[in-house]
Amino acid sequence: MKIAALVGSVRRDSFNQRIADYMAERYAASMQIETLDLKSLPYFDQDEEENPPETVKGFKRKISEADGVLIVTPEYNHSVPGVLKNALDWVSRVDKVMTGKPVFIVGASPGMLGTVRCQIHLRQILASPGVKANVLTGNEVFIGAVHEKIDENGRLTDEDTIQYLDKVVENYLSFSEKHEEQE
Repeated sequence: MKIAALVGSVRRDSFNQRIADYMAERYAASMQIETLDLKSLPYFDQDEEENPPETVKGFKRKISEADGVLIVTPEYNHSVPGVLKNALDWVSRVDKVMTGKPVFIVGASPGMLGTVRCQIHLRQILASPGVKANVLTGNEVFIGAVHEKIDENGRLTDEDTIQYLDKVVENYLSFSEKHEEQE
C-alpha cells in the first residue's frame, strides 16, 4: 500500500518526522510510506489555484497517486501547524485530491496531552467540504512525552506505544481495504 505522509513539522530534529521515519521502517512490509515536502509549498494563493506552481502540482499528484495518507503532526498553540494547514488548503481546491482518501493521524509532543487539541481541529479540516477525507475514527494516536519514548536514533522504544501503534496500523489497513472494496 502506497502512503503519502504529511509531517506537520519542518524542524530538523522533529519528533514527528522521527515517528514518521520509524513507521516507514517498521511497517515497510505492508506500507510504502513517503514523506512529502511541505516546506517547499508556497503559501496558498487563490489567484493561483487554477494553475498552481509546479511544486504544488507535484505535491497534489503524489497524494492523488497514493492509496492513503498518514498525517504525523505536533500541536502548535493548541492547533494545527501552519505548514500543514497550508498544504491542506492547497489540496482542498480545484481537483481536491484528498476527497474520500483513507487518512490516519498520529501526533507526538513532549507535553502530556500529545496532540489532542490539534487533532480535534485537524479532523474538522479533514471533514470540510473541500477536503472530505475518509478519516479513521476511534484510533487516535497521541504520543505524549515523546522525548522519553524514543532513543537517540529516533526509534520508538516505549513498548506500550509501539503495541498501540501496531494495532492502529492494523486497523488502518483493514479500514483502507474496506474503502478500496467500496470503490
